[in-house]
Amino acid sequence: MDSSKSIGRIVGILFIIGTAAGILSVVFTQPVLKESDVLVKVSANEQQFITGLVFLLIMGFSLAWVPIMMYPVLKKYNKILAVGYVVFRGGIETVAYLITGIFWILIAVLGKQYANATASDAAGYKILSDLLMEGAKRSTAVTMIVFSLGAIILYYSLFKSKLIPTWLSVWGLLSIVLYLGAGVYALFKPSVDILLMPLALQEMVMAVWLIAKGFNRSEIIHKQVKMEV
Repeated sequence: MDSSKSIGRIVGILFIIGTAAGILSVVFTQPVLKESDVLVKVSANEQQFITGLVFLLIMGFSLAWVPIMMYPVLKKYNKILAVGYVVFRGGIETVAYLITGIFWILIAVLGKQYANATASDAAGYKILSDLLMEGAKRSTAVTMIVFSLGAIILYYSLFKSKLIPTWLSVWGLLSIVLYLGAGVYALFKPSVDILLMPLALQEMVMAVWLIAKGFNRSEIIHKQVKMEV
């Protein structure tokens, strides 16, 4: 089988796994994290919360493999951008997901201890909880910004290389502007999730396209011929 088509299919599958895991992470954790008394809710729904954390890590690691898989293809067009994509999405973004995960783990541990805390200790636990929640929110916002920068590199590279249809690349570039805006806004205010929807839909359409057709084979052959001349 054509290696570029195989890579395209793997990338498409990774996007679907990452997006599905991200959605499930939100489904399992947000009902807990959005409660006013987080520690009580976490303590009462520990397994649900931990499941959401696992899905967060699955999302982070599956998406970290996307730039690694795409590097051999993208470097033929622009090695600097290919390396930049690996650094942002394979490195910095993965670390950001891990930091968010650490905050969630600490919240879960604190919730378990809070369940057995005395009334005199409760205030201290709540202060720690507020600090951890604020840290998790800021970490999530930073992750969104880092993700956006990596996505800009990806879609610009795909637009210039024509490895996927132009309309898909342009859709991605336009959507990422909204996503980046949501990330910056989330540093100061509650996130506006509707701004994330255009990119989520674009990624799923692109994933299906890559699984079905892979990267544009004619452009890859054309590039190889130019490199050999």
